[in-house]
Amino acid sequence: MNYYSRPKFVGVSLIIGLSLLGFFIFKGLKTFSDKDRVVKVKGLAEMNITAESAQINLSFSFSGDYLKKIIRDTENKKTRIIDYLKAKGFEEANISVGNAELSDKEKYYEEQWKNGKTVSVKINRYTNALSLTIQSDDVKTVENKANQLRNDLIKEGLTCRIYTDYVFPELNSVKPKLIAESTKNARIAGEQFANDSQATLGKIKTASQGQISIAGRYDSPAPYVQKARVVSTIVFFLD
Repeated sequence: MNYYSRPKFVGVSLIIGLSLLGFFIFKGLKTFSDKDRVVKVKGLAEMNITAESAQINLSFSFSGDYLKKIIRDTENKKTRIIDYLKAKGFEEANISVGNAELSDKEKYYEEQWKNGKTVSVKINRYTNALSLTIQSDDVKTVENKANQLRNDLIKEGLTCRIYTDYVFPELNSVKPKLIAESTKNARIAGEQFANDSQATLGKIKTASQGQISIAGRYDSPAPYVQKARVVSTIVFFLD
């Protein structure tokens, strides 16, 4: 009997066992690595949103110490402005008048610091403010109409503060399209990365969308257009 054959057999078995163990560890790590090969990309989508309607806002006020007089002056100016608007072709149904805002300081003088000392200065006790609004569906011409109206009212002695507002669609109405576009652009970026890595872009692992942001009025191509933007962050598997 050869007493040295058994250790030799054990040694060979150990080598084979370690080799197999190494193979399975390698295969397991490779499988684990393949499953977790991912790429994280961002997709940007932008969309111009056109206003559905617009309005021209007019406001003015009178100040003084005699309440009845400033209320009368406010009513007279309001009537003259409405008559002028109708004469210029604005439909009465599109003209609305806000509630008058009357403020009372309950005093006629106030203390002010002037020339190194406190002095008593005469002030107007009452102020009565009123606003009017003109509705319009022609959003592209409202800005020009407002500018022309401002100049015309000055000539008529009916000075007002005039500015425009626009009513835009709800963001929820454009959100699905924005997200679809940003996802599409993210996939394009992912495919480019996969091609450069000699891989194939797989399924989506995770996805998240940022909040829709709206560019400021003066950052848009026109005052009646808003630019909506969203960025999607998507993690794709790589095959």
